Amino acid sequence: MKIFPLTLIPSDTKIDFMRARTPAVLLGLLLFLGAIGTILLNGYNFALDFTGGTAVTLRFDQPADVEMVRSRLADTGHENAQVQAFGAGNDMLVRLQAEGDQMTVDENTALVAEVVEAVSTAENPATVLTSESIGSQVSAELTERAIEAAIFVLVGFLIYIGFRFEWKFAIVASVTTLFDVIIVAAFFSLSGREFDLTVLAGLLSVMGFSINDTIVVFDRVRENFRTVRADPLEIFNRSINQTLSRTIITSVVFFLSVSALYIYGGGSLESLALTQMVGAVVATLSSIFLACPLLTYGFLKVTKQDLLPKAKDEAALARRP
Repeated sequence: MKIFPLTLIPSDTKIDFMRARTPAVLLGLLLFLGAIGTILLNGYNFALDFTGGTAVTLRFDQPADVEMVRSRLADTGHENAQVQAFGAGNDMLVRLQAEGDQMTVDENTALVAEVVEAVSTAENPATVLTSESIGSQVSAELTERAIEAAIFVLVGFLIYIGFRFEWKFAIVASVTTLFDVIIVAAFFSLSGREFDLTVLAGLLSVMGFSINDTIVVFDRVRENFRTVRADPLEIFNRSINQTLSRTIITSVVFFLSVSALYIYGGGSLESLALTQMVGAVVATLSSIFLACPLLTYGFLKVTKQDLLPKAKDEAALARRP
């Protein structure tokens, strides 16, 4: 891609990625295990989408102190209330996790009135902007559907790549995609940011972005294996370098797009955009430093015979340039 006389990304790079394949794979393994450990130890700050409960958006006449609001709610028996300020500080979001079955409309109305009464003062009263209630049964169903969606997408990728390429590619593509998702999910666990349905949607989009990046590299690998007579490591290096410009430009454009969404999209889209931003970085690095290196080890090691059309044999391979 050229901008006037300048070349933004060189199209003929000759970086020896395979030279660092063992450290890259070991680092990826450590990050993967560390991410799983982080998730198991820290858990998630699940939103009401998954826990059930009531969310109330309040507006105060003057900016209010979050700790003071949280303390007043604790005095009325809501010790686990989540309070978050946004905007100029006059608006606050109060979340109360469900303690039983779905509340009736009257019970929810009474709970909202209780919250308003607890946090309001004569000098700084609060009014309700919005309120919503999600029952525990609905949240459990949402959680189940979320897990099913993630498994469905991952298995679908496995089947698709298995048909289009070869089973070794399918396994590696699924592993790198799972790696990307786990790393991004661990980021939310470690940061304590709220995990809601928009984050889940972001994780699913990260899976799509990751598999797309990996397929582009794998497609070039297959083409080079069939047309170039060279050592497998050289073919992997050449394939990564040939797709590097496309990979980086695509990732940068995607990152800038979701960055705009993060900055200007408002609070409702912030988590979605952040998930995609982190995922774009992780997926780009994994497609460059993990996908091809994994194809050089153990039972996943790819040879030229693996990628020849099934009707061809070794004699056909010998006739190739």
